[in-house]
Amino acid sequence: MTIYSLYIFDRHCACVYYQDWHRTKHLKRAVEGGILDGVSRAVSPIAVDTSTANNSTFSSPRNTLSSTTGFVVAVGQDSSIPSQPPPDGPKSNALAFDEEAKLVYGVMLSLRNMVKKLSGRDEQFTSYRTSAYRLHLYETISGYKFVCLSDPSTDGLRFVLRQIYSGPFVDYVVRNPLVPVDSREQGIDNDYFRASVDRLIRGLSVFA
Repeated sequence: MTIYSLYIFDRHCACVYYQDWHRTKHLKRAVEGGILDGVSRAVSPIAVDTSTANNSTFSSPRNTLSSTTGFVVAVGQDSSIPSQPPPDGPKSNALAFDEEAKLVYGVMLSLRNMVKKLSGRDEQFTSYRTSAYRLHLYETISGYKFVCLSDPSTDGLRFVLRQIYSGPFVDYVVRNPLVPVDSREQGIDNDYFRASVDRLIRGLSVFA
């Protein structure tokens, strides 16, 4: 048994926090503008300094820029053959994080609505299980949704998500005037909150 990852969504359906521990699939960074700033350094887009790249093409009179490929080639070299492979390398089948977060939220929201329609308003959706993972949900009155993915054999972790909300989230996010809440522009970028969540998760008996 183990815990894979944690997502926090606000009432505007945006992912404001992400953290993982035993993730099995490669994590692909989000595209530019795909997520809020501060969600996680591991998934934030990498800023590219275009000015440095543009200046480098004029560093030597023996270099020029191919109009068809965008690669720097030597004078007299066939421009149809790039001098180096593309910087991104071979394309990966992994989803970008912003697309992954949308899928996680969409699945959770769809199942929650289905449970309410089939079972009535008093019934709550708290988790579902597949052969590969189990999704756990805890939703606050203010509209924040704490979603955790774990091993399928793990017992319900809704109480853990509630502990994260009532403990680190309230202490380091809600009561912290320096952390923007419900801003639609900034995620939860707080090292104390991240460290506290990490200690809480690693201290669980199901964490291995």
